[in-house]
Amino acid sequence: MNGLAFLIPIALGLGLLGLGAFFWSLRQGQFEDLDGAALRIFVEDEEEPS
Repeated sequence: MNGLAFLIPIALGLGLLGLGAFFWSLRQGQFEDLDGAALRIFVEDEEEPS
């Protein structure tokens, strides 16, 4: 029973930490352009004239 009194607050704290990190990444715009990086592989780079 002593183990549960120790592990439950740690689990709740880690869950809240993960939820806070998720909401922080939403505010920073991390999930704004989901398709941009996936489609960037199809764009050919223009060669610069030498």
